[in-house]
Amino acid sequence: MVVDASKDNLLIGVCGAGAMGRGIVQVASVGGVRVKVFDINNEQLEEALQFIDNMLGRAVEKGRMQEVARQDAVSRIELVGAISDLSDCEIVIEAATENLEIKKKIFAEIEDVVSDNTIIATNTSSLSVTTIASACKRPERIAGFHFFNPVPLMKLVEVIDGVLTEPYVGDQLMILGSRMTREPVRLKDAPGFLVNQVGRGYNVETQHLQAECVGEFVDLDRILRDGAGFRMGPFELMDLTGLDVTHPASELIYRQFFDEPRYRPSPVMQSRMEAGILGRKTNRGYYVYENGKKLEPEREALPEYDGGPVWISKAEPDGHAALVDVVSKCGAKIVTGDTPPDGALILVTPIGQEVTQTAVEQGLDATRTLGVDYLVGLGTHRTVVSNPATSVEYRDRALGLLNNDGVGATAVRDCPAFVCQRVLATICNIGCQIAQLGTAEPEDIDKAVVLGLNYPSGPLSFGEALGPKNVLKILEGLYTSYGDPRYRPSPWLRRRAMLGLSLFDKEI
Repeated sequence: MVVDASKDNLLIGVCGAGAMGRGIVQVASVGGVRVKVFDINNEQLEEALQFIDNMLGRAVEKGRMQEVARQDAVSRIELVGAISDLSDCEIVIEAATENLEIKKKIFAEIEDVVSDNTIIATNTSSLSVTTIASACKRPERIAGFHFFNPVPLMKLVEVIDGVLTEPYVGDQLMILGSRMTREPVRLKDAPGFLVNQVGRGYNVETQHLQAECVGEFVDLDRILRDGAGFRMGPFELMDLTGLDVTHPASELIYRQFFDEPRYRPSPVMQSRMEAGILGRKTNRGYYVYENGKKLEPEREALPEYDGGPVWISKAEPDGHAALVDVVSKCGAKIVTGDTPPDGALILVTPIGQEVTQTAVEQGLDATRTLGVDYLVGLGTHRTVVSNPATSVEYRDRALGLLNNDGVGATAVRDCPAFVCQRVLATICNIGCQIAQLGTAEPEDIDKAVVLGLNYPSGPLSFGEALGPKNVLKILEGLYTSYGDPRYRPSPWLRRRAMLGLSLFDKEI
């Protein structure tokens, strides 16, 4: 008989009562599902129930839950002392440590006691569902059910079909995920699943930027947080999660994809991890922490605008128009003409190109030339890019000018695609490749990333905002500059950009 996850008296089991296991138990019980919980550590089992009771008690105190609902939820939880006690469960969720051999052992024990119809799911975040299932007697009933930590706060759950998983298994887990008040997304088994793949485009790509000495980590955090709208900068985020978590996960995804360049970690991350500079947990990471509080490096005051004239290149018409509007509102004297007059600050707005290359191709005086990212952050926090020949005088004029209305500006060194263009295009490209490989549907890719990573937009929506043709141009510029296949555009992106389609358009 096929499991019906929608029925009122559904009974599930959770194997593991650690941070993830107890979170899964909590959302299941609150969702009206009866849960049996097993852990080899009886003390941890008791602590888990007490923790859940306390968390629900806080929800009552804050008016988010009625007392009767709390009591009902706790009454649906049963602690058991042996895996054999899970024999009558219709769905069993394994939430043990991230160790393949341990998980295989647990799955063998579960299979020995449950019925042939029981669905068995793994909460693994990094191991292949197909590999785990390969050691099972009935791999067709095995699937991934990946929650995010802390489970009660993170609404996303990834439902992952292994190569041999029967469709009904994922169907029932989707229903169960909704009952547990989560937002389930369906995908095929792949290294890093969905969310963890996309996350490499943010933190790893920005670490590559910092390693190239484009900017200090605090400047890159500021640009991406204030300019692009991320809740945390990538280095703040890595300090929060811990480099001993982020780097091994990044390396694992890279290796599992057989050294796919798109996921290549930075050696800087490895070095910092080996040095024990892990983040908040060691009171030192990219930032220094005292009593759990980040000590923000003091920023030098931005220079005042000196009132000098400004010439803006017309080579990128949209960029020229956008920058003229901003610069005029900042009180600049804009000079026109086909060539910049002597003494004028020269501003360019390339897409996917270095300021150096732009200056050379347009025959501009490099000592006075700076680039401004007009695609991202022009109204929130501006990115100003110098080139190796730029003089301090003109860099300061550009910084003073573009902060003259109080919006804020940060100067970094030359690189193709500035900072935000490069990072957003990289994130978008990974999302497009996930769609290309059929791992998940375009809408689910965006939904999962927004819910799982708290990004301001999903990967494909980033691409829509920039414009698919611009994303393609950015990636091609990066590839030309570096010669690194890391930046090769996904076919999903290239075809839609060339045809003028949306990144959400599906093929027949």
